[in-house]
Amino acid sequence: MSVQAVVFDLDGVLIDTEPVWEEVRRAFVADHGGRWLPDTQDRLMGMSTEEWADYLATDLIGGLTADEVAYGVIDRMSRRYAEELPLMPGAVETIRRTAERYPLGLNSSSPRALIDLVLGRLGVDGLFRATVSTEEVDRGKPAPDGYLAAAARLDVLAAECVAIEDSSNGLRSAYAAGMRVIAVPHPRYPPADDALALASYVAPDLDAVTADLIAKVGAAERPQPSA
Repeated sequence: MSVQAVVFDLDGVLIDTEPVWEEVRRAFVADHGGRWLPDTQDRLMGMSTEEWADYLATDLIGGLTADEVAYGVIDRMSRRYAEELPLMPGAVETIRRTAERYPLGLNSSSPRALIDLVLGRLGVDGLFRATVSTEEVDRGKPAPDGYLAAAARLDVLAAECVAIEDSSNGLRSAYAAGMRVIAVPHPRYPPADDALALASYVAPDLDAVTADLIAKVGAAERPQPSA
């Protein structure tokens, strides 16, 4: 398969905000008398805004609507981003060198306002031909909806795309869309073994994600999930 486009995830791949999301959501839940469960962070990774807000409101807090939860958390995240944007090492360089060879897309579980804020602050918004927030599709990750939408907006087949992902649900989402996937696991939130097995290549960091590697992954057969 000749690669026609590359689709990046945002949180955990380009910006190191999974710890920030966890900190902000934990604080929001605590401030509203809720309880944070042992599996909460794993469950939240990949959920769309509607999905995680409903989960926090229904299962962890009580007394707030999902809209109130979403507004409150996103407002706190926006203020944190204004203070500091924690880049993953090599993020901007990887975007720029990949854009020299391939059209770029982005599929993120972050809300649209935060996607646009981040890409604008990084000065790379003009390099992405299509961006998708999972709040704009029916289902968040691990469902394939966001990646399928990104491919459609890029006007290419999903099977002609390589995705760059870090999380279990992100890997499952891109694979379910029919894409080949390069995994760049986050050291604090490593993906599950079964999800990592869906990756065509596991990179130690973004510096290893080169145009030549992307072409090589595109030419290889996709891994087959274990029975």
